[in-house]
Amino acid sequence: MSLRAWALFAAVSVIWGMPYLFIKIAVDDGLTPGFVAWSRITLAALVLMPLAWRAGALRGLPLRWLALFALVEVAIPFPLIGFGEQRISSSLTAIVVATLPLVVAFLALRLDEAERATPTRLVGMLIGLGGVVALVGIDVGGRGEELLGVAAVLVATTGYACGALLIKRKLSEVDPLGPVTAAMAIASLMLLPFGVADFPAAVPTGEALTALIVLGLICSALAFLLIFRLIAEVGPGRATVITYVNPIVALALGVAVLGEDVTSGAIAGLLLILAGSWLSTDGRLPPGLAAIAGRVSLRRYSGADPPRPRARELRAPASSRAPSRNYVRRRSPVSAAAAPRAR
Repeated sequence: MSLRAWALFAAVSVIWGMPYLFIKIAVDDGLTPGFVAWSRITLAALVLMPLAWRAGALRGLPLRWLALFALVEVAIPFPLIGFGEQRISSSLTAIVVATLPLVVAFLALRLDEAERATPTRLVGMLIGLGGVVALVGIDVGGRGEELLGVAAVLVATTGYACGALLIKRKLSEVDPLGPVTAAMAIASLMLLPFGVADFPAAVPTGEALTALIVLGLICSALAFLLIFRLIAEVGPGRATVITYVNPIVALALGVAVLGEDVTSGAIAGLLLILAGSWLSTDGRLPPGLAAIAGRVSLRRYSGADPPRPRARELRAPASSRAPSRNYVRRRSPVSAAAAPRAR
């Protein structure tokens, strides 16, 4: 992964760790999941539409694929996430969504051969999934309402996985501003019945209004622009590994803002998810750390710190010492072969 990909990965991981907190605030304030979903999408569309129109990004878009993307990525999952958060905590919701990379890998078996998981990545995904299973098993157990909430979030996660594959196959070749704006507008129309039927009778509280604004501007408009660029950069399989980092952000916010408890299941699940996240990116370091490690390795094995000649070489006759004068100046075969590959 490039430095740009890692920067996008970090940004989306933080931004998409935030929605669960703000959705929880909105639905706990009495707003329905359908109205919350419609409000954030409509706000994002209204903000992005003038920008996309001025840039000419709405021309020639594949409307059929955009409509499908809007359905599976936005119109279905967003209300389901709110429905789930009426029954489970924001941090648990985020951790359940961490099954996304495994769902992408499963769907890719039939839909995208290029995204089939390597053994290392598959092991990482399974370890991460094991973390989710541990968390659900310990925290939820057999409580029916919470299991219903988890099931709703899992269905939403499947929609996210389908959307990620659609971005790569049909929507990654164009400026993301156009597809994101069009998808938000289409999804807004799809969810308009919820927006009208569930429109609140009284003005929401300041906290709820703030939550809707953050959800619309940052967690929808900005986040979708960034995720499009990330998927185009690294593919949907690796891009969805952000869901192994989102729960950490969501858990921290849930504890700090909402006072949610940190259980043993959450700790065990997060430890496994962290391990799975690293393995799911093939166990590679970010390019900055990799470059430092490479320079240290080259310095150790190249001519920068040459080995000292042995005592018997110092005692050799003059005729045999001539080649040894250059011994300390010539590079070892290892460094000569490695130098062209160093970055």
